[in-house]
Amino acid sequence: MAILIDEPIWPFRGERWAHLVSDESYDELHAFADSIGISRSSFQGDHYDIPKSMWLTAVNAGALPTDSRVLLRKLKEAGLRKRNRKTK
Repeated sequence: MAILIDEPIWPFRGERWAHLVSDESYDELHAFADSIGISRSSFQGDHYDIPKSMWLTAVNAGALPTDSRVLLRKLKEAGLRKRNRKTK
């Protein structure tokens, strides 16, 4: 149905990152990421981490910019949210 991307506000290793998700399936998400040259190694279980330098490329290819809270809600509603499985 839709590929969603939040703003690249998440700092990590000196860069700002966005999250790219599908509200339909992982297959849709992987196909979209492949189409814009994002490596599968950027997949984080239920989303891709997208550097700020690739944000506009993703949007121009059809990703819908959205708020992080909306992105998370859509991911949960689709049943695609995977929780962090770190143990204490």
